[in-house]
Amino acid sequence: MLPLLFDDNGRDLKLLTQHGFSCHVCVLRPESTGSVSLRSANYQDSPEIDFNLFSDEAGKDKEVMINGMRQLRKILTAPALAEHYDNEMHPGNAFETDEQIFAKTKEKLGTVFHPVGTCKMGNDDMAVVDSQLKVRGIANLRVVDASIMPTLISGNTNAPTMAIAEKAADLILTS
Repeated sequence: MLPLLFDDNGRDLKLLTQHGFSCHVCVLRPESTGSVSLRSANYQDSPEIDFNLFSDEAGKDKEVMINGMRQLRKILTAPALAEHYDNEMHPGNAFETDEQIFAKTKEKLGTVFHPVGTCKMGNDDMAVVDSQLKVRGIANLRVVDASIMPTLISGNTNAPTMAIAEKAADLILTS
């Protein structure tokens, strides 16, 4: 929740000059998984990124998003905030069914800038790095960023990434 009107990652400057507050619903532990792959053999070509959002077969991510929106509406209409709550900008008060809410929320989806797991650490066949942060099968190469986190954490990834970097520094200095 922010004490200002905020949309499109702050790019809408006119919105920022108005009075209001903004709230965000996030699927912190998504079941859906995406992929990052090479577009070509040319290192200068951008990778192919498929977020594959809401692809989990059980529909848990969709359920979490809809329930999150419903819970947010309860919070905003509670006595402490009700006098400040007039109308939602998005999805909007007119959207009430699960399908309506979900369809409208999909229009504003984003990653919250915390994608992880593309070079996950672990011991399974999908693990890219080992416990020493070394890339499997490639000598003298480590990955030191949030991509080694096997799953998304329930908070900001900044501090854990700094911890990973500190650990990597120790590993490098002692090797």
